[in-house]
Amino acid sequence: MVVLVVDGYNIIGDWDELKQLKQKDIGQARDRLIEMMAEYQAYSGYRVIIVFDAYYVRGIENKLKQYKVEVIYTKEKETADECIERLVKKLKNVKTQVYVATSDYAEQRIIFGQGALRKSARELEIEFENLEREIKHSVTQHLKAKPKSKIPLEKDVLEKFEKWRRGDI
Repeated sequence: MVVLVVDGYNIIGDWDELKQLKQKDIGQARDRLIEMMAEYQAYSGYRVIIVFDAYYVRGIENKLKQYKVEVIYTKEKETADECIERLVKKLKNVKTQVYVATSDYAEQRIIFGQGALRKSARELEIEFENLEREIKHSVTQHLKAKPKSKIPLEKDVLEKFEKWRRGDI
């Protein structure tokens, strides 16, 4: 199993689209990141966990599941880094490969020491953009592939059948 743990505010602070949203409304930036990671999760099949620290969200620790993405808001005086380190210790084993998406160099060194791998914010963004291109290409190919009729028919006959099917005649 592959698990991707995302340092939410680190990614928001790095990706241009999310940075612009953050300037208007941090909640919109969080929601957009969750949507993007839901797409990533659906296509990759990885377990995705996004961690937001209490720097922006005050209150008790909260865990949610939106789409198929797990979202964790840390306790009030706990950083996302501390929560991520705890998660890596808990998740990392022989059968589970853990990636942590962050551009925080100190955090990268710590998670390397625990056996996890890192993806910088830029690497994750490139991977996400490639994934979006693959999805668009796949949809385009699907739309181009028209079902073939088992009986060869003239174009005017096909058009007449289509009108009947739609109830236009």
